[in-house]
Parts: sequence; C-alpha cells; structure tokens
Amino acid sequence: MFGAISHFLKTIGILSPSHLGWVTVVLTFIIAGVAAWRFIPQLRVFALQVGWADEPNSRRLNKEPLPNAGGLAIFAAVVLALVIATLLRPHIIEHVQVQLLAILLGGSVLIISGFIDDQFGLPPWFRLVVQLFAALLLVSVGIRFNVIHGGHLSTVVSVLITLIWIIGITNAMNLIDGVDGLAGGVTFITSVSLLAVAAQFKGLPDAVTNPVAATLILAALAGAALGFLRHNFPPSRIILGDSGAYFFGFVLAASSILGNLKVTTVFALFPATLFPAVLFLLLPVLDTVQVVLRRLLRRKNPLSTPGQDHIHHGLLARGLSQTRTTLILWAVTLITNLVAMIVQGVSTAAIVTTAVGIVVLLALTVWRRRSAYRKAAVRHATDSTALSPGPGDDPSPS
Repeated sequence: MFGAISHFLKTIGILSPSHLGWVTVVLTFIIAGVAAWRFIPQLRVFALQVGWADEPNSRRLNKEPLPNAGGLAIFAAVVLALVIATLLRPHIIEHVQVQLLAILLGGSVLIISGFIDDQFGLPPWFRLVVQLFAALLLVSVGIRFNVIHGGHLSTVVSVLITLIWIIGITNAMNLIDGVDGLAGGVTFITSVSLLAVAAQFKGLPDAVTNPVAATLILAALAGAALGFLRHNFPPSRIILGDSGAYFFGFVLAASSILGNLKVTTVFALFPATLFPAVLFLLLPVLDTVQVVLRRLLRRKNPLSTPGQDHIHHGLLARGLSQTRTTLILWAVTLITNLVAMIVQGVSTAAIVTTAVGIVVLLALTVWRRRSAYRKAAVRHATDSTALSPGPGDDPSPS
C-alpha cells in the first residue's frame, strides 16, 4: 500500500515522498487557509467599527456597507504560514529566503498603498510608481523572465517584459475584483495550477530561478485565498479591497516566473513569448485588455475611469446572478489553467489530481459558506419573529 502511495506521489511531482519537503508545502497551505478563515471574522467586526468599508453606490453591487480590508487578513495568513514553514524546515527555506522576502516585501508595499487607496484614495500615477518599485524589487533579486537570445539587448528586454508582466497582472487582478468570490477563486485555481507545475519540474537543470520558492509561496497564497472565500463567496461578508487584489496579482505574477515558466525567443518581442504564463492568467489578462482598449477608444484614462465594462458586468447584464457569474468564470479559469498545464508538459496524473482537488475544495468551501448563510438567515428570521408584537400586543414602548 505504501509503495502504491509513493508511486502516486511521484507521478504528481513529489520526487522524494519519504522526505518531508512536500509535507511542509501541505502544512503551509493548511495553516494559511485556517488562519485566513479565522482572522477574517474578527477583522470584519473591527473594520465596520472604524469605517473600513465600501459604501453602496451606483457602481457597486453591495446594498450595505461592506468591509474592504480582506487583504490585511490574507497577507497576515500568508506571512504566518511561511514563518511556521521556516521554523519547521529551516534548511529548505534558507535557500529561497531572498526570493520569498522580496515577494513579501513588495507585497507589503502594495498592501499598504492599496489599503490607503481604499480608505482615502490615491492618484493613479502614485499607485503606478509603487507598483513599479515592487516590480523592480523582484527584478533586483533575479525574479524575471529569461531571454536567451538577443545579445546585449536580452537583459534590457527581459527586465522590460518582467516589469510589464508584474504591473499588468497586479492591476488585472484588481480590475476583475468586481463580483463576490471572483478574484479569490481565480487566485486559488491559478495558484494550485502553478503549484502543480512548479512541483512537477522541481529540480530540473533548466528550471527558472527556484521552483522551491514558488511552491511555498503558492501553497500559502492558495490556502489564504480558499480561507478568504469562506467569507467572500456570494453573498459576501467582506471584500479584498485594492490591497488584497494587488497582493493576489503581484504574488501570482512573481510565482508564474519562479514556477518554471520560460521565455525564450530571439528578441522576446512577440506576444507568443508569454504564452505559457498568459494561459494561466488568461481571464484577468483578457478582461484587462478589452477594458483598456474600450476606455482608450472613449479617450478615457484606463486606470482612473470607473465603468461597467468588464466581462462579469456583461454576464450580470444578461440577467445572471453574482453566484452564477462567479461560478462560470471560475470554470473558464479552471479550463484555461488545465490547458496551460498541458502546454507545459505536466503529466496526466498531475493534471487530473489538480483538477479534482480544485473542484472538491471549492465545492466544500461554497457548501460551507451557503450553509452558514442559510443558518444565519433562519436565526435572523426567528429573532425577528420573536421580537415582533403579537396580534393583541401593544407595539408602543411603555
């Protein structure tokens, strides 16, 4: 039996099942998920007390104040999980500390700027400068696309493509965060898929940068996203805010580079060079491209002009509910990620295991969220009935 389990683990990318490295990854995922799940209720109460909330307006779908500080809980959950992973397996972490610290430092800068923007508002140019700083931080520690050909220009082209990719995905995740559960679900699906790719090719001589760093940060991000969805699936009790959406996008952009996705062409000037990475994040990329083009055609600033021109707005306009819209776009994301895994040469066993795991975990999370919502609705109705005056009662205070 143990031999069969060991063989299965090897087929999905765990080269040494007898070692505990893969257990550390699993524990990182679980710790981040539980931490986000447990942090958010307390954060939600505090956020409502101090006014960290989006008020209803014509652009938003919420009908009452909705806490917008979910990104703080997600960041705390990711950091906690990685700290515990460091304590459990310090000899594994010491080889990837620079990459992990760079991602966390850049992410913390985006968390802070996004949070300030959520509460007080920041000009688009300032947000862009902060994102550029965070992207340059990754480049400075070697997290960038590899461009093999192109001579002396290869380094310049590599840096430019990396900066555009990181800033673009950071903003793309923020732009699709318009429906409850969408950004969190897309992040979870993509994180798990990228994790499978990083695990499958970990240790190959041509692997980009360090897939070990990718597996750890992706496990923490996937766990935090799943824990967040427990409170964010429609009807949401808390939202990411710009801080959480920026953090999701930034970490996914960095991890897609770390996780063995390579860029190799003559000058790397053609869109096909980013094909593997784009496939994993195809939904936010397509949504952002069409939104930017539409707003430019209307001679509007794409970064500062709000509107209802996203893909999810189109589905809502057709009469779909938030829940159905989210589920449809989750399915699209899962399909594009499975295609991306096939393109990357991931084994069939790993692809099937990844798909089943994603569907099962999302289904359980949705079921738990809907069950909690129904129970809360029943309690509210019961309390309302108990407090309402009877037929012969005088409703006026004595």
